Amino acid sequence: MIPMPNSSDQRATSRAWYDAPVEEFISASGDTVIGRLTVNAGGDVVQTQVAAWREQIDVLRRALRGITGTVAFEFTIPRMGRRIDVVLLAGPVVFAIEFKVGSAQFDAAAVEQVWDYALDLKNFHEASHRADIVPVLVATEACSGPPLSLSRDPDGVYRPLCSTTAKLRQVIDAVLASKAGLETSALDFRTWLSAPYRPTPTIVEAARALYAQHSVDEIARHDAGAENLRVTSRHIEALVDEARRTRRKVICFVTGVPGAGKTLVGLNVATRRNDGDGTAPAVYLSGNGPLVAVLREALTRDEVARRRELGEKARKKHVGESVKAFIQNVHHFRDDAIAEATRPPAEHVAIFDEAQRAWTAEMTARFMRQKKGIDHFSQSEPEFLVSYMDRHDWAVVVCLVGGGQEINTGEAGIDAWLDAVQARFPGWDMHISSRLTDSEYAAGHALERARSRPRTSFDDCLHLAVSMRAFRAENVSSFVKALLDSDVPAARSAFSKFSERYPILRTRDLKAAKDWTRNRARGSERYGLLTSSKAQRLKPHAIDVRAAVDPIHWFLSGRDDTRSSFYLEDAATEFQVQGLELDWTCVAWDADLRVSGSGWSHHDFRGNRWTHVRSLENQRYLVNAYRVLLTRARQGMVIFVPPGNARDHTRPPEHYDAIDRYLETIGVPQL
Repeated sequence: MIPMPNSSDQRATSRAWYDAPVEEFISASGDTVIGRLTVNAGGDVVQTQVAAWREQIDVLRRALRGITGTVAFEFTIPRMGRRIDVVLLAGPVVFAIEFKVGSAQFDAAAVEQVWDYALDLKNFHEASHRADIVPVLVATEACSGPPLSLSRDPDGVYRPLCSTTAKLRQVIDAVLASKAGLETSALDFRTWLSAPYRPTPTIVEAARALYAQHSVDEIARHDAGAENLRVTSRHIEALVDEARRTRRKVICFVTGVPGAGKTLVGLNVATRRNDGDGTAPAVYLSGNGPLVAVLREALTRDEVARRRELGEKARKKHVGESVKAFIQNVHHFRDDAIAEATRPPAEHVAIFDEAQRAWTAEMTARFMRQKKGIDHFSQSEPEFLVSYMDRHDWAVVVCLVGGGQEINTGEAGIDAWLDAVQARFPGWDMHISSRLTDSEYAAGHALERARSRPRTSFDDCLHLAVSMRAFRAENVSSFVKALLDSDVPAARSAFSKFSERYPILRTRDLKAAKDWTRNRARGSERYGLLTSSKAQRLKPHAIDVRAAVDPIHWFLSGRDDTRSSFYLEDAATEFQVQGLELDWTCVAWDADLRVSGSGWSHHDFRGNRWTHVRSLENQRYLVNAYRVLLTRARQGMVIFVPPGNARDHTRPPEHYDAIDRYLETIGVPQL
């Protein structure tokens, strides 16, 4: 496995760098095969890679004699920014083979890697949906491996098989023999190879691929339902090019359902602008501290590893500095504007993620007074940030707007941006998503005022309507919205459409919930425990929301790190997970948000008792917290509703029983 080349390199357009029928591959000279691999790799290949290819060729020639099928070397997995060493199609089976040349061990990371390749094909390659996928790890220096045992999951993905070079043929024969007599037809390689590949990367995977100079076209799905992801990205890039050419200033507002790819669009625009001549760089900005921290750390680690694989010296600190220039905390960007009283920022293009969460004038003034010693500051954060970009002769501001995502006090909402441009920057062009009028974006009267100004247009292509997060079920966000709106018929209808592909279960047993979550995950699929920041009475279940969670370790560290999400010990709240995602989640639902006869009852735990939340704004924050928690999983979730305790006045069973009954009413089955 080697990293994928730069997407701008047209020599690497084939999904595999070498493919041929097995018989042709065996008869070809090793130099011929390596020559084709080298050309498709771009011609500049280190000798260690050439040596690895040569050994793989020798092993496969011995193992594949007499087998009918097709072999492909260096098969692209664009979502992961990697290539599978070898894909073998034989009969009805797809073998994903990863070689560890020079290794005598079958280490866990390598097993996980080849398993991920198999899962990626199963989930995102159309012709592999109904095929059996067998991941095989070959350690070339191993003298023996674990006993051969075939274990096939219901979706047709086998548990990884570990093989020595001498036993590889035995592994292949055993799998093919298990298919003998079944009504299965051999896969046609050309049909299989040309089938659509529709990846749905996590935001961390997407950031890694985009930072490595791939485009959103390469790493995103290609089905019609998600086509507007590309349309939106291209439309924004066109607006940037036009603003630069005509020396104009533009602000645009992009909306989307949870998980639709707003952040992906923003990162794509930022990376594309930074891949040019350097005269119009862009910066991705977010006030979401955990998201910024996780993305920065992931990109830094990935870039260091990529450079070292290429034989370059790479210091993490130096690489981290370049990453920080690309992804910034919006509040630090704002502070730079204060320090540079009149100078414009280095970037002509600024992408503000979750723009509705920017601070109100009151919140900003309080911060300026208490932290900066600046009295009488009268601007909201949106107004001040636009004024910073206005120092340029041309500029583009992209506001990525989430619906129902406000979870903290002092957030101005999107109308603060609209009012700021309306009042102070009449020369700016406004391009607004036609869906910003929807109630969940809470644009209010400011949108009507903006509609009447001459330099405003409403664009359908600035809305992302399809969730990319839950690739197994695109309608999860609609289900969660109906659930939180207390719309039982709509929730039942939405759930019935995806329940077989995207499991959601409920349970009163936390251990059972954790076991289910662990057992569903395969390969490197990530899972974690989530709960509301107001869930103060989960402590009897060893869930304490007051315990600090480091999002970098929680999201990026491995199974051997007690700080990682894998341990299911530290529960992340809406503040740590907003904008990020996991494959499987266990959501613990406390009595802060309860079911009552008229809808939801909102509560905060003070001292030794629950108190009613009276503020409508704070009630909305609480509901939105659960909206965030219930839309983090890509593949499925289990909801733990505590049983309560009749002897504890803070945990009466009836509070929790009502929540469980409501989930049952809308169709969520019991674990």
